[in-house]
Amino acid sequence: MSVSHPIIAVTGSSGAGTSTVKHAFEDIFRRGRIKPVVVEGDSFHRFNRDEMNAAVEHAEAKGSALTHFSPEANRLDRLESLFQTYSETGAGETRHYVHDEEEALKYGEASGTFTPWQEIDNDSDLLFYEGLHGAIVTDEVNIPKFVDLLIGVVPVINLEWIQKVKRDCTNRGYSQEAVVDIILKRMPDYIHHITPQFSRTHINFQRVPLIDTSNPFMMREIPTSDESLVVIRFKDPKQANFPYYLSMLKDSFMSRPNNMVVPAVKMGLAIEVIMTPFIEEMMIKKRQRG
Repeated sequence: MSVSHPIIAVTGSSGAGTSTVKHAFEDIFRRGRIKPVVVEGDSFHRFNRDEMNAAVEHAEAKGSALTHFSPEANRLDRLESLFQTYSETGAGETRHYVHDEEEALKYGEASGTFTPWQEIDNDSDLLFYEGLHGAIVTDEVNIPKFVDLLIGVVPVINLEWIQKVKRDCTNRGYSQEAVVDIILKRMPDYIHHITPQFSRTHINFQRVPLIDTSNPFMMREIPTSDESLVVIRFKDPKQANFPYYLSMLKDSFMSRPNNMVVPAVKMGLAIEVIMTPFIEEMMIKKRQRG
């Protein structure tokens, strides 16, 4: 951890709501005139799209599975190196994964590939990471060791499956059977490498639907924010100002001494209300350190 070069990491699987968190932080940074270095977890995948497809086929031929959740499919050593170097000096190297043709035009690299590794901006106030592995610990790496504020974003598992089926069938042309097969193959990695991270985070945001999702593979529509609540868990409730949060977030309530519940439509506002004081304190300490 670092006072001079703080790191904020948001960890959660695709479709969990990490984009909502990212946008809320962008608002906080803009209002606070804070200059972040933004790092995407996809940038630290080990393989480009074609290489990953080949690696998955090779693993399946040997009777095993390889997914993006797995440490073996990622350059966690490079991620740890970035976090350590940034926390010590404010420098480090990263790259960008080119997701689609629009980004291909922007970055001048083919879709499904990476831009070259390059030095990050050395004139930043903090590093902001959003991806799958912001709190992962293995025999080889300890990512959260270097993170000042860790945030987990995760839906209940049935909702995560509903979102994946809907996205992959609608946007990627997969059959439902193919998506279910992917979910089954990913489950061991999800259990062993993703879920443990949420016990290491400082604050978790978990979206919970209020409609029947008993059979997620029969759902045709993703539950809306109006049909959901968000459970917010604080690892250390002594650092939380619950009376202030409850006064600012209408219809919110406490469910446990370290858990509060807010309507999902207020998730972005809740993030800003809760996180702004933490980040302001970071910046004060940073300025005092000089």
